[in-house]
Amino acid sequence: MVHQYRQWLGRKQAERCVRNLGSRGFDAHLAPSAKAASALVLGLVGDCETFGLGGSETIRSLGVVEELRVMGKTLYDHWVPGLTPEEMQEIRLRQGRCDCFLCSVNAVSLQGELVSVDGIGNRVSAMTFGPRRVVVVAGRNKLAPDLEAALRRVHEVAAPMRARSQGLDTPCAETGECVDCKSPRRICNITTILHRKPMLTAISVVIVNQELGY
Repeated sequence: MVHQYRQWLGRKQAERCVRNLGSRGFDAHLAPSAKAASALVLGLVGDCETFGLGGSETIRSLGVVEELRVMGKTLYDHWVPGLTPEEMQEIRLRQGRCDCFLCSVNAVSLQGELVSVDGIGNRVSAMTFGPRRVVVVAGRNKLAPDLEAALRRVHEVAAPMRARSQGLDTPCAETGECVDCKSPRRICNITTILHRKPMLTAISVVIVNQELGY
């Protein structure tokens, strides 16, 4: 019974977030599940030929990457095993000039602000300018009551789990707590907040009523 009401509240919060994203100029959608989100994303990007992929567990969990490969699309994916550092850098650069960039964010405020924190910056750069269109997918676990809570979520939840998943030698990967470290492997170097849709970039945001990613 409790699960039923938790699902109801999560859906209502997601609906509110989608409305506010729309009022800020984003093409906003609500998907009831990861499967529905996958179909929605593929429908949004059907006319694109080249795709940049952010380092996103959320996007990859949808199965979209495999579908695009089957469709014969060109994918710029720096997560492909065996790449040299030079090849990875070239792919990151191409991600910023592709037809469509697929990514997630670290948090979304219920007021409709997108919060991302990067170590290198290829994701946040491609999100804001360069690709013809951007599609952002975020699970309901990334929703936060306001901007302050969204920023707090990055450091208290997303960054420690992400660093741990990547096997990074950072304090948060060991203790689960952000200490504003000076580690050379630190992943919290660049913070961007999309308060509204950037002027020259078409951004679709898909909020999924399901927990996805970090």
